[in-house]
Amino acid sequence: MSKLSDAVKALINVGHAKPGYTRAGAQVKSTLERLASDASDKKVGLPAWVTVSTAVSATMNCPEAMTQVLDLANTRNSQSQRTPAQNAELIREVGLKCISFNGIPRTINTLGAFFRSLPPDVASSLATTPTRNLTPENLEIRKRDGLALWDSVYLGFERKLLDKLAQSHPDLPVHIINGHYSNLLSNPRDAQKQEPVGRVLTSLVAIACLRAQTGVGPQVVSHVFGLRKAYEQGDAHAEGEQPVEGGEWLAGDDGNLWLLENVDKLVYAIGGGEGTTFAPGIRPKL
Repeated sequence: MSKLSDAVKALINVGHAKPGYTRAGAQVKSTLERLASDASDKKVGLPAWVTVSTAVSATMNCPEAMTQVLDLANTRNSQSQRTPAQNAELIREVGLKCISFNGIPRTINTLGAFFRSLPPDVASSLATTPTRNLTPENLEIRKRDGLALWDSVYLGFERKLLDKLAQSHPDLPVHIINGHYSNLLSNPRDAQKQEPVGRVLTSLVAIACLRAQTGVGPQVVSHVFGLRKAYEQGDAHAEGEQPVEGGEWLAGDDGNLWLLENVDKLVYAIGGGEGTTFAPGIRPKL
């Protein structure tokens, strides 16, 4: 097997390429505390604010912030009566669904670092059995469920949008529906997950990731409407869906503003006031 030269390795890891994690700055903890406190005042439950905070942290490539989200969630157990393992499972599930909006690498890196940060008793309590394997028996059901989730999010434009995507590339809608909405963003019917990220929380993942990225305003708009449609069409209360405290408020104008503003505040805290780390551009010293 060939080896990379020292010059190639040095250029891969040069500082201006930002090859590693984003470190959680001094403002992150206090920003998260204010977010959680304000969420409580607004009657927004722990699963919702943990979902949003985790999605922003993953987008910003900051596993330290994800660990701080867990620590803060655990300190509020007296209010929520949740175990540390439940909170960790929620963060893991949100991080997994971030793949559909951020891509695979940041989820691999942040979830790996997050797991390594867990206390041994929490880490040993987490699920180890996969739930998303495709089989001949479940394939068509999973495809139908994925298309149903797509229809729920994009109701009114669902088929027109698929046709438009196919103009860009005929396999684009195929991959979006089968690779993401079917096998990741929708949940397997027979999975017994401790912390399922259902219809409403999935919309929160989308909004938080896309807002934190910047540059994808049309997609932020689509998923804000998708969150609203979850309640307008009743999908938030469908069989198998767990109620999300504060979800209906988040789906309205005031809740939308609160959600977007708090994503921005957390991005600012993690990024040290320099904005998003998702694609800031490489500025080498030439």
